Amino acid sequence: MTVTIALVGDYNPNVTAHQAIPKALELAAKNLGITVTFHWVATSDIDCPDAQALDGYNGIWCVPASPYQSFDGALAAIRRARENRIAFLGSCGGYQHAILEYARNVLGLADAANAEIDPDTDLPLIAPLSCALIDQDGGIDLAENSVIRKVCGTAHLTETYRCSFGFNPEYAHVLDGRDLRIVAWDQDRDPRAVELRGHPFFIGTAFQPERAALRGEDHPLINAFVRAVAG
Repeated sequence: MTVTIALVGDYNPNVTAHQAIPKALELAAKNLGITVTFHWVATSDIDCPDAQALDGYNGIWCVPASPYQSFDGALAAIRRARENRIAFLGSCGGYQHAILEYARNVLGLADAANAEIDPDTDLPLIAPLSCALIDQDGGIDLAENSVIRKVCGTAHLTETYRCSFGFNPEYAHVLDGRDLRIVAWDQDRDPRAVELRGHPFFIGTAFQPERAALRGEDHPLINAFVRAVAG
């Protein structure tokens, strides 16, 4: 079996996560006994309603290194995955934009914004972290009955971050009772991952699970994503 994944973002060979992602997919493919092909899809190629750049892909991974060239392009890719039940993973910037896409297109919060892009916004769903997490490890608690906890086989993770912005905990309540729910928190109870109920696989993480591949290790979350891509 061969599956094809769109890596939505703006490829930069100097970004550590971009170096890690192909290795992570290779490890997952080997574990599952399938062939995984992937293509980097620039956000600027999908920022119009009739863009065809994502046609034919079995999965979408919105990758780190935001702000993206096109904010609208990133949201369009995430919306396509959400509405068409395409397996989706968003790490770091992809996680942030998955929250923004849902807030705008499902919750009707048209002004929901990323303070990194719009520092004067009245609705900073994505805001500066109280302490930047640049190449730092942190402990994470996973929600009971969550997909991420099931696939990782544990209630606690230690993962690596590279971010200065994240889901603003002051607005975490906007997801109360919603299908997109918070499923992971750091030790200060700040949100660190979300997943979408009723979707075959739709998970966003503030951390970067792909970095395990730089140590030659596979990651259960990426294995699960690729398994979902394979259907």
